[in-house]
Amino acid sequence: MRSAPLFITALALCLSAVPLRAASLEPIATAILDLDYVDTSGESKDQTAEHARRVRDFSQALGRDLAASGKFRVVPIACEGRPCSPRDAMDELQSAARAAGVRLVVFGGVHKMSTLVQWAKIKIADMARDRIIFDRLLSFRGDNDDAWRRAEKFVAADIAALSPDAKGSGAQAKKIAVFDFELQDFSGGAGIIAESAEDAEQLRRATQAARKLIAESGRYALVDVASAADQPAKAHELRQCDGCDAPIALKLGADQSLVGIVTRITRTDYAVTFRLRDAHTGELISVGQTDLRIGANYSWDRGAAWLIEKRLLAKQDP
Repeated sequence: MRSAPLFITALALCLSAVPLRAASLEPIATAILDLDYVDTSGESKDQTAEHARRVRDFSQALGRDLAASGKFRVVPIACEGRPCSPRDAMDELQSAARAAGVRLVVFGGVHKMSTLVQWAKIKIADMARDRIIFDRLLSFRGDNDDAWRRAEKFVAADIAALSPDAKGSGAQAKKIAVFDFELQDFSGGAGIIAESAEDAEQLRRATQAARKLIAESGRYALVDVASAADQPAKAHELRQCDGCDAPIALKLGADQSLVGIVTRITRTDYAVTFRLRDAHTGELISVGQTDLRIGANYSWDRGAAWLIEKRLLAKQDP
């Protein structure tokens, strides 16, 4: 098996995440590529042939299970007269998929870390919208036929839970007001050392990182919050106004509001929290928080990006 980097493909780098939604009775034409495989377990036995067979068996079983769901119609695609793989150039993959009338392409790879532990990364690209609409990382134990079958069944059930949209229109994006991130300072200098210009800049960067990921997900349409005239929004005090962000967001035309908070524990320890509310009812939809993280204010944007990606966008139905 080839041992190039596992999950770095031109296709994955140029596509952004968005969920596949809305019901349809027509099964969607779907291509399933054989997985990349990398073995860094250090085992002395040469298992190349076994791994090649298990990769093929995985793809074939996944095709059968998805077809059995009634939502997908599995179609082979060829690149230069051979089955396409995730390592093919993006343009070639897109051309092959469109020539075969394929809308969805399932691809990814497996990394064998040790004798007992393997990691699988599975993605689905929607060729009609040039976006990734499914992205899962899972681990499974063992490297035998039973272990691979269990992993395949899990992936098949996860994919089959999607509600495909044969027309490619996707779900209507929710309008969301993402307010400026706010600082909650519990450090020893709180009340003595005022919020600095550098703090303000790092909060701006954290807000920017969050808004960028949310917008690129395709699940939300950002509402401009610059015109919010309410004092809690202008004073960056939404974190302590008992949900007043919801009516403010509603006045701006949003369906949901998100308030982000950076909590400074010490000058080098912090956590990030978001509160997502229904703008119409004021009810909390979701609350997400990072674990305690090490890093001064220059790292707040990384903490915010991690939180949005892992706690907000990882959920299938926000």
